[in-house]
Amino acid sequence: MSATWVRTALVVEDHALMRALVADALTHAGFTVHTRSSASGAIADFDVIDPDVLITDIDLGERPNGIELATIIQARAPHIAVVFLTNYPRSAAPTGVPGVAAGASFVNKSAIESVDDLVRVVEATLAEHPVTVDAEHSDAASLIAGLSPAQLDTLRRIALGWSNGEIARQRGTSVRALERTVARTYEALGLANDATVTPRVAATNLYVRVFGVPADEDDAVRDQHRA
Repeated sequence: MSATWVRTALVVEDHALMRALVADALTHAGFTVHTRSSASGAIADFDVIDPDVLITDIDLGERPNGIELATIIQARAPHIAVVFLTNYPRSAAPTGVPGVAAGASFVNKSAIESVDDLVRVVEATLAEHPVTVDAEHSDAASLIAGLSPAQLDTLRRIALGWSNGEIARQRGTSVRALERTVARTYEALGLANDATVTPRVAATNLYVRVFGVPADEDDAVRDQHRA
């Protein structure tokens, strides 16, 4: 009697609860599941795991991010299916390499109503039918979707509470150049000429409404630059 082929899933998610929920859903659906909290851990163990599908967040709190992880892994194993499970609206997600994004499924975490929904997305992606499951596009998400990757990254640092000087040092640029990026970000969000709001606070609120409170792993990086 031939052995039954059991599909293998690699789940990469920096938030422990979400990682456990996804792993449990796929295990009950018959997958062998391996989990990692970072892209570096997933890359180090990839050849041993040899997954059929990668389910990864985009924002993993550190580099490589999920897009970069998928690019690296698909270069080594072009057959692998990819599902991005993220807080990013599809139109605001940093797509990176077009070939990776074109063949991947994008699932907004807030749009998933049950674990069965996620399993169906994984099955469809394995069958080479990538899908997008996005949340309702709120006004805040529409505004943020118009930001460039540099502006979106700057907005995330602002939402973390970083000062312009701290963001500039982390990105290796001058404070003056960073201030121009911040100003253009406020303009894109419609906050530059509104005397009734404090742009930094309003921008942070917009980010949190769309993505939730950002992960605080970058605080360690900020502390290094302060030292």
